[in-house]
Amino acid sequence: MSWLKKLVIILLSCLTLAVLSVGITYLYLKNDLPSVETLKDVRLQTPMRVFSQDGELISQFGEKRRIPLKLNEMPPMLIKAVLATEDSRFYEHPGIDLIGVMRAASVVATTGDYSQGASTITQQLARLFFLSREKKIIRKIKEAFLAIHIEELLTKDEILELYLNRIELGQRAFGVGAAAQVYFGKNIQDLTLSEIAIIAGLPQAPSVLNPVRSPSRARARRNIVLGRMLAEKYITQQEYDDAIQAPIVSKLHGAQVTASAPYLAEMVRQEVVARYGEEEAYSKGFQVFTTVDARQQTRAVNALQANLHAYDERHGFRGPVKVVWPAEKVTNTDGTISFKEDKRLSDEAILAYLDEQDGIEKLQPAVVTQVMAQSAEVMISGGRKIELPWDGLKWARAYISNERQGNAPSAAGQILAPGMLIYVREQEGQWRLSQLPQASSALVAMNPKDGAIRALVGGYSFSQTQFNRVTQANRQVGSNIKPFIYSAALEKGYTLASVINDAPIHEWDEGSGQAWRPKNSPEEYDGPIRLREALAKSKNVVSVRLIGGVGIEPTINHLAKFGFHAKDLPRNQTLALGSASLTPLELVTGYAVFANGGYLVKPYVITKILDDQNNLIYEHQAVSVCDQCEQLAAQTAQSEAASPEGEDSAATDNASATDSAVTDPVKPTEQYAPRVISAQNAFLISEAMKSAIWGGPGWNGTAHKLKALKRRDISGKTGTTNDVKDAWFSGFTPDLVITSWVGFDDSESVLGRSVTLGGESGATTALPSWQNFAELALENVPEQFPPTPTGIVSVRIDRKTGLLTQASDDSSEFEYFMQGTEPTQFADPVNPLQPDQQKPAEIDIFR
Repeated sequence: MSWLKKLVIILLSCLTLAVLSVGITYLYLKNDLPSVETLKDVRLQTPMRVFSQDGELISQFGEKRRIPLKLNEMPPMLIKAVLATEDSRFYEHPGIDLIGVMRAASVVATTGDYSQGASTITQQLARLFFLSREKKIIRKIKEAFLAIHIEELLTKDEILELYLNRIELGQRAFGVGAAAQVYFGKNIQDLTLSEIAIIAGLPQAPSVLNPVRSPSRARARRNIVLGRMLAEKYITQQEYDDAIQAPIVSKLHGAQVTASAPYLAEMVRQEVVARYGEEEAYSKGFQVFTTVDARQQTRAVNALQANLHAYDERHGFRGPVKVVWPAEKVTNTDGTISFKEDKRLSDEAILAYLDEQDGIEKLQPAVVTQVMAQSAEVMISGGRKIELPWDGLKWARAYISNERQGNAPSAAGQILAPGMLIYVREQEGQWRLSQLPQASSALVAMNPKDGAIRALVGGYSFSQTQFNRVTQANRQVGSNIKPFIYSAALEKGYTLASVINDAPIHEWDEGSGQAWRPKNSPEEYDGPIRLREALAKSKNVVSVRLIGGVGIEPTINHLAKFGFHAKDLPRNQTLALGSASLTPLELVTGYAVFANGGYLVKPYVITKILDDQNNLIYEHQAVSVCDQCEQLAAQTAQSEAASPEGEDSAATDNASATDSAVTDPVKPTEQYAPRVISAQNAFLISEAMKSAIWGGPGWNGTAHKLKALKRRDISGKTGTTNDVKDAWFSGFTPDLVITSWVGFDDSESVLGRSVTLGGESGATTALPSWQNFAELALENVPEQFPPTPTGIVSVRIDRKTGLLTQASDDSSEFEYFMQGTEPTQFADPVNPLQPDQQKPAEIDIFR
């Protein structure tokens, strides 16, 4: 027994020595070990997410992509895959796996190779939070001590949940939720077994094993994971066989954006970074809620893009993007066209080529494979072959310039040839030949009562250019400036019935040494014309005469009330023709003043910001319109003025408090938009702009196409610059104001021939996208007619002279006036009555 006793003593001595060694090592490293208490309150670095007002994801910003999940939100099969691969005894060991340690130690002793892993999931978690990745003995010892501490502090499920959310999985994806999105564009619950195995195999070497960088390595690693799952009896042999055969199909995906508003999202990003700094903005998991309505935003994007494509098709086909293989055109004896294709590619080669091409928005790259008499066959990505019918081809006259196109084609062979790389898009279930629009556009919609942006599109494609034309494009506004000039004229004493001579102007300019001859567009002149009709027909010379009557400086001072910068407005009569350069956002803000009854509101896009714990950290305080507040203030002032001197102040205060509690529904902390023009002025201009849509007996306004909406509560104004470089339409209802612009970014290219020659204008180029968007935005919204302001009267006038009339036929109509500005003279009647027989004029007073 002596040898047995000696063995026991040796073993006990070794054990004691080992315990002492561990204890001494622990005491030696104790002060260097970080506290694991921080794991109790870990806040994972998560990107900033931007949402619409109804909770749709607009964008995500941040270097690290992470989608934190609870353990019960993760697929059980994914958890099993990770455990089988990384730590099969996770739920049995106390933080370190002695069996694994012994295995690794034997490898080191026999080969000197330190690469053999023995780290448990808990040890990996310790390294992720507190240690480096260097393979040194001292680091492994620290890792073991920290793992034991973590196991004492957290439950197994908490450790596993933290690990699965924190582990780096390549391509800036951290955590399994983000990896599912980044590699497969899926929610984690929708992953297949093959995809689960790919993600579970990434922790070993995410940069080289991910399926985007190396599908072959990802496949090999996936198969190892599937083998471990089969060995642990987590999957059946059939499941293993099926998953092994699954192809590796992966590409980088962004966040699952459900509402496209990239230009607005960039505005939000800039504002949040300015408020909190880049580090916090991109890593603290901010949830930013915006004013955008997701449904309206989607319609705005579609409306703008459809309008640009319609404009582009009117101006002709600029040819293929590229020629993949040459095809010689042959005109046959019967007049038909055929092609010789000596270098034609195989379908497999075409598909490989298409895989390298990128689409833009709704445009898909396609290679022409066959051309028939009046149709063509093309291949798109995925190897699908589709037909382009004649209806999708016949628009493609040859592009010569924005003002000239070639003859209309009669055969598909005049347009396309096999081997051409082109763009196609689907419209109303039919494929069309298409091309990337060269013109640009912007559309912005706003609530005029508080400035909340409801939809904003800064261009055709944010991926093409990040230049936001809503906020950054200062463009000449053309006739869109006229309502503001007419507003200034009303302040000067003009009325909507004032008659101005619509006749050519020849004015000598001393500065240039030549005559200034502003012209109407189209170049038609009606002679004496009332202001309402002149605004509806967008008469240029009438605006020039008005600004001459009001004065340049008074006009500029009045325009500044709408938020326009006076220093940026030209101090000459060209201001009447829209030579001022404004952004669509500035213009829509100005029009909101007419829509809301005379108040200047400030546009905004962020309503609130939550942190990653859903705590409110910012809430926008809108400066909103409050007619009731103004009325209450007036009533209070009148009450105070009428109060007998010496009345008991306490009683008055109590009465005022009671009245306020009943009458004023607004919180005392709210801020109110300032009134910048009178309610009467705003009402009259809004009414006049309705005539741009509905016109009058025998004449149409420039926006008469909007009659199709069958709404009498829309006011609108077209705008076209004299050189047709910019086209505008701005319009509004009491609850929504919208501005649309179309032009070229270079500010030099013209949109096409002038409207005089049947070409482009605000009505043909900008109004269609406005109308397309408004159809949805105003859907199921009843017509709204706010009460007529006090101080407005309506009298029957003669349409020709603007004077009072006794007639009740088509020669007359009712017109609105500010009380005290209505005409007092009668137009000469056809059969004049004797003075004692004259009837009083018809008049309504709105009080």
